[in-house]
Amino acid sequence: MLSKRSLVGIRLNFQTLAVLLFMLIGVSAYAADPAVASSDEAIAAGKTVFNANCKTCHKLDQKLIGPALRGVSDRRDIPWIKAFIKNSQAVIASGDKTAVDLFKEYNNTVMIAHEFLSDADLDNVISYIEHGDKVDPAATVAAAGGEAGAAAGGGIPSEYLTIIVGVLVLVLLLILVVLGLIISVLTKYINKQDLPEDDKEFVSQKTDYAKILKSDGFIIIVTALVIALVAKTALDGLYSVGVQQGYAPTQPIAYSHKLHAGDLEIACQYCHTGVEIGRSANIPSPNICMNCHTHVQNVAGKEGISPEIAKIYAAVDNNQPIEWVRVHNLPDLAYFNHSQHVAVGGIECQTCHGEIQEMEVVGQHSSLTMGWCIDCHRQTEIATEGNAYYDKLVQLHSDSKDALKVKDIGGLECAKCHY
Repeated sequence: MLSKRSLVGIRLNFQTLAVLLFMLIGVSAYAADPAVASSDEAIAAGKTVFNANCKTCHKLDQKLIGPALRGVSDRRDIPWIKAFIKNSQAVIASGDKTAVDLFKEYNNTVMIAHEFLSDADLDNVISYIEHGDKVDPAATVAAAGGEAGAAAGGGIPSEYLTIIVGVLVLVLLLILVVLGLIISVLTKYINKQDLPEDDKEFVSQKTDYAKILKSDGFIIIVTALVIALVAKTALDGLYSVGVQQGYAPTQPIAYSHKLHAGDLEIACQYCHTGVEIGRSANIPSPNICMNCHTHVQNVAGKEGISPEIAKIYAAVDNNQPIEWVRVHNLPDLAYFNHSQHVAVGGIECQTCHGEIQEMEVVGQHSSLTMGWCIDCHRQTEIATEGNAYYDKLVQLHSDSKDALKVKDIGGLECAKCHY
């Protein structure tokens, strides 16, 4: 029988372990600021608020007119962020050093007040700033598959498997700690008893680590971990098949969308003529390029033109198409119509293609997976105002508290995209 003192010792060790666990849980809970939610609903709602009020002056991961916003909740307190968004000038006028320094750093540019935003709106926009749109095509130019594809196509299963493996490892470590404490307490207790020499020798023996490594239990645990990691890797690979998010091939002519669509503000529809009238957006022919370059080259003859533009002249003179490398490529089993989305739905090019006006080299911004499309159909509201085609649908949908969305007009039907 164990003595009362030994039982107390075991109990104290277990209590110590429990306290440590609660402390770890408490630290984790404290580290996750409840105001910065990471749910899909909060991020989607925050993106809507951000695009409507902040997008003109701010980006998440780089400077624009204002600073890059990602990580702002680590640099500032949440109440300060909300106060600054609502009325930055009031915060500056109060003498807040951080606000004053920020105002000076950005050339005294006045930020518009957003007093109309609710506290929920502010929580959502902070959620989007911290957790939304983290994929950057320019940073993953070479990732045609591999890690970028796995992250794009297999984010959910990969995340779940990582959590499961992490929990299993944590549970294993806790079990080992508890067993170690129990063994330590019992060893000390037994050593104090009057035992035969054989028993004392058995109790005092050192741990044989080589024997442990060869034991059935250790082999089973290692095998289970290896199987879990192999399964995770296999699932990541399966979910990345056909996903080319971040793919940005070198084109035959170094055409800069940043210069043409960004600096010169040439509308996408000028070059991609089919985007509002047909299924395909169309790749522009050399003749469209020459509509401008016949006049913008301020030189006599062709000798003074740049090597890249000379390639356009060569294509026209030889009556040969420019062999552009396709970036976005849906599988043949999926039907997509540009005009339905752009002309009817009023969807901006940037919704699917990212900030195209800032890309020197075009890369695939979105994953373009079926899950990505379905998620968009579930969240996107129908632009019904001024369109009589939707009047009857709006009337039928009037009993619902939610806005009319693509999913409500057949946007989730298989035959819409797989005909």
